[in-house]
Amino acid sequence: MAVYKLFPYKDTTLYSLYPDMNTGIDPITSITNLNIAIDSLPRVSRFLTEFVQEEIEDVINNKIGNSQWDVNLKTFIATAEGIVESTDLAVYPLAQYWYNGTGTYLDIPQTTDGASWYSPNFKGSVAWSSSGQDAYGNQVTSSYNSDYIGAGGGAWLVNSGSTYFKVTQSFDTRSEKDLEVNAKEVVSRWYSGSMDNNGFIVKWEDSVEFNSSTQIQPVMQFYSVDTNTIYPPQLEFKWDDYSSVLTGSATSSILSTTNIVASLSENPGEFLPESVHRFRFNVADKYPKRTFQTSSLFTGVNYLPTSSQYAVKDLDTNEFVINFDDTYTKLSSDENGNYFDIYMNGLEPERYYKILVKTTINNSTMVLDDNYYFKVVNGF
Repeated sequence: MAVYKLFPYKDTTLYSLYPDMNTGIDPITSITNLNIAIDSLPRVSRFLTEFVQEEIEDVINNKIGNSQWDVNLKTFIATAEGIVESTDLAVYPLAQYWYNGTGTYLDIPQTTDGASWYSPNFKGSVAWSSSGQDAYGNQVTSSYNSDYIGAGGGAWLVNSGSTYFKVTQSFDTRSEKDLEVNAKEVVSRWYSGSMDNNGFIVKWEDSVEFNSSTQIQPVMQFYSVDTNTIYPPQLEFKWDDYSSVLTGSATSSILSTTNIVASLSENPGEFLPESVHRFRFNVADKYPKRTFQTSSLFTGVNYLPTSSQYAVKDLDTNEFVINFDDTYTKLSSDENGNYFDIYMNGLEPERYYKILVKTTINNSTMVLDDNYYFKVVNGF
């Protein structure tokens, strides 16, 4: 029923080819296993991303409350090459605090004031951990190949007892290349205090990294938090705050015909990014049955079926920014009709968006799309 998005406050890429280099403000993050022409050795990159702990706690405490919830880590593809067969990407919680730094890829002179392959802090500072446990008993590990590069490349948490933290996503030649993995186990531990929030590390699976085969050279570049596009990474929370009055005799107000008239109300058209707005979706029978009564048939309240859902699209790209979801984007209802709430913080400002409503009536699924537009603005 509700979707709320957080954006990272830092991210960077670790490159084994340039082990002291920091790229903390580069618009791109990268994961690679690339046999390049310089020395024909496999070169690996991994990226880090971190979200503000206080913002996570605020969402769970003050917005989700006791509702059922879930959360996904999402990053959006910029370029992809060499994904010629099923290739798995792995995401772990990071084990150490790290500096974002102020570098970009191949700065001249090279920037070394933040996290790199060799250090989480800066050139010549402390090294990444290699193994052991953190303060909460979570197992720490790292991986590198000493034939090609020295120790480093991050340190991550693997498991706590029988609970393993790794989540994966598989890509092949024609699959969607955006990264979207479930992060609830890790985020729940950050929230409970049983794991420090140092963010995530994203890397290829061990069997891919440092593979010297010229047939295994996957490269995926994603937009970073410093992108000038509308595709920064995000931590997307979803929770079920569905509420309905459609029980008992009230179910007689649910429309049972596909010949309907629909309108979106409570839509002033422009919203600030801090807004949380309740839209109302009004429906009526287009051809009501003739009855003898003293009041108008159009003054009563009608409802869509309880499984109805909403979605939001970017009007320019026609991409879903909030997709239909059987659990988390259902239309609620009260004595005034159907409604749903949208948190504008997760929508890029100075862009137009379109609302769609999907419903199933008499085994016919309809998507109601009648130019229900609005805009998020930086200021009035």
